[in-house]
Amino acid sequence: MKLTYLRHSCFLLETQKAKILFDPFISPNELANEIRKNSFDDTLISKLSVDQIECDYVFLSHGHEDHVADAEVILKRTGAKLVSNFEIVSWYANKGVENNHPMNLGGIWTFDFGTIKYVNAIHSSAMPDGTYGGNPGGFVIQADDKTLYYAGDTALTFDMKLIAEDFNLDVALLPIGDNFTMGVKDAIKASDFIACDHVIGMHFDTFGYIKIDHEAAVKSFSEAGKNLMLMQIGETKEL
Repeated sequence: MKLTYLRHSCFLLETQKAKILFDPFISPNELANEIRKNSFDDTLISKLSVDQIECDYVFLSHGHEDHVADAEVILKRTGAKLVSNFEIVSWYANKGVENNHPMNLGGIWTFDFGTIKYVNAIHSSAMPDGTYGGNPGGFVIQADDKTLYYAGDTALTFDMKLIAEDFNLDVALLPIGDNFTMGVKDAIKASDFIACDHVIGMHFDTFGYIKIDHEAAVKSFSEAGKNLMLMQIGETKEL
């Protein structure tokens, strides 16, 4: 299982059977103007084009533009299956995206690559045109004998403790930028709730409201006995 960071909350997860793209916000993101080819190559390529991304699934945690901006273009070009809540799937279906799978909170489904549980997130959700975007959520993915939690945009919530009761997480992708989501302090508590000490940070630095001190964030996690990874744009990690 490999994970590539495409900035903000956008990741590409590669399992043995499928490529899963989370919350694509690339073309409007000034911080993604340059992206490293991979973690072993310091050569920079110019503006990452959504035309370069190949995926089999697109997972959307909620409807805000900084999570769905490039979804329609990618879905229509690749034919990837959209997985999200019922309202978001319906919104894209009206735009001609017919390959989709609607879910709702608490639901579990087994796909060809593994099993997904759609879990609670505390946030808001509206589509870019103002249409109601349903309840925001996160995803617990079981594939390749690994379990990964993609939290989406969320505040700290006691519901996270339910995840630890049902799953042994290998890694968690948690928002750490504060203001709109959890900050570092609450993300550390969240890692306790989900019983996962290996965290990859997301939803930070993109806007002025969510800029963080990287060194201080990593130190805070370390002092709590946990590991926080802040991936570089385009960096790929084997999980």
